[in-house]
Amino acid sequence: MIWRVRTFRRLIGRAETPLDLEFSVVAQRRPFDLVARNFASLQERFSSARGLREYDQLVIAPEKNPGQADRRNGTLSIGSDEPFFTLFRSETGQRAPYSSVIVDVQSFADAGGEQDAVFAGLVKDESNYLVAWFSHASGAVGIDAVVDGELATLVALDTPIDAPCRVAFSLTGNTVAALLDPGDGFRPLVHARLPDNLDLRRPAVLEDYRNAFGARASSGTIVLDSVEAGYFGQTGLRDPHVVTYADGAPYIKYGKAFLTMTQAGLGFFETAHCGVWTLDLADHRLEQVAHLFFQRDDTDAVFGDHACHLVRDEDNDRWIVATSTWGDFTGDGVEVHYATVPTSTDLLHDVHVLRTERLPLPVDELTTPAAGQWDPHLVRIRDRWYVGFVNAREFFDFYPALACSEAGADFTELSLVAADTTKNETEGFVIQRMGGTWYVFASNGDRSAPHMRDQYPVYDLSLTQIGALNAPHPTNIPWPMVFPVPQSGGRTRWLMVTFEGTPYQREMLGYGTHGNVVVMEAKPITRGHEFPTD
Repeated sequence: MIWRVRTFRRLIGRAETPLDLEFSVVAQRRPFDLVARNFASLQERFSSARGLREYDQLVIAPEKNPGQADRRNGTLSIGSDEPFFTLFRSETGQRAPYSSVIVDVQSFADAGGEQDAVFAGLVKDESNYLVAWFSHASGAVGIDAVVDGELATLVALDTPIDAPCRVAFSLTGNTVAALLDPGDGFRPLVHARLPDNLDLRRPAVLEDYRNAFGARASSGTIVLDSVEAGYFGQTGLRDPHVVTYADGAPYIKYGKAFLTMTQAGLGFFETAHCGVWTLDLADHRLEQVAHLFFQRDDTDAVFGDHACHLVRDEDNDRWIVATSTWGDFTGDGVEVHYATVPTSTDLLHDVHVLRTERLPLPVDELTTPAAGQWDPHLVRIRDRWYVGFVNAREFFDFYPALACSEAGADFTELSLVAADTTKNETEGFVIQRMGGTWYVFASNGDRSAPHMRDQYPVYDLSLTQIGALNAPHPTNIPWPMVFPVPQSGGRTRWLMVTFEGTPYQREMLGYGTHGNVVVMEAKPITRGHEFPTD
């Protein structure tokens, strides 16, 4: 304890500020996973001697013939001399409407006739299912929703489908997509919104749907090599936010920093969701360790709200999760919501669905409720909570704001400290201590005035700008997630995690699929440790 106190005192006397640091890029990562690594619910290689007993083989109209299924030598053959159509419903499913099913197709029947297709999706029973289909016979791909026996083809596209290939169904919120990998990587072929009579965001509906696959042909045999299913991963990663303790210290364990990140989906903001990742501080490898989904206080629907900050408040034996309600964004206002969970719940691993309520953030005379507030960051400085966030005049006109509690009050009892209304496209709030002094970082977007464009403004706790970070600005509004990494010998490395805006298949999916993670390191390494170390 004496060493910890001495280290802190030495820190207070230092003169370094964020303006003294020079950041440069040391790594760039772009994980892409339709099924999130470490979160596969089904990994079927058709090599088990159990046969197909773990599946419900459904008989689908109009053929009313499931065909003959033969599981052997690492393949599943499905065939008949007559027209057949079957779906294999597994025992596995997901707790949130963020799912993928990938089928590795060895060969189609190729026997002539109108039908020769493979299916992947979520299935309740013979009369209720949501599937992507890939037809070799007709050279087409599409998405079908069957509700109470009524078939609706949501979208279809003529395109060659040849084996061997991999085909995939992915659901992100209320958006479903069909993807094809002919051997050089997955690309989306079609996507659509779910119909009004099938809302898989509602747990009472989703719980009956299971990961499934199937085949349909006029005759002959379709051969599958494998099936994988589970929670949807990401097309890109953005909005990195280091998990912190209440005093602002980064949560670092086993040489890894824990971060929440927005995992881009297959479309606009409402298709993304929040995940927890580790960043190896030695080689900058990323690994997903948790998914966070949210139910708001006024609905049972499960959303992928994101742009989160996760805080471990050990003094009050709780986790605080603050998030932005992008999960159902349709152009209306965004709010900051929060949840508190006992620290005995391990939010850094596994899958969690958290119930949230609105965080009552203060507004100023320019804030428009129809546009809203987002990007929360929380820290307790001495005995007051500070919360940084974004206020919006309108959706594409927003600026940083800072709120504070009274001494001893909780983070839900806030008054406005200040807002920088000179900005019109600034977000990505980070509150960080350096040299014993607290600073606020943000990021100016492309629509900012020329003299401040592509900058990371640095503020004091009165939200007076004192300068800008010396760091690359790789895209429109990259978050300046700067944090200290304590080193041996009483020194500190400073890292910044941000993102670059290259999209995935924007011509098909539109805006929202972006996110290459960019890791930067600063020079010089500074003396002392910013927070007490164990």
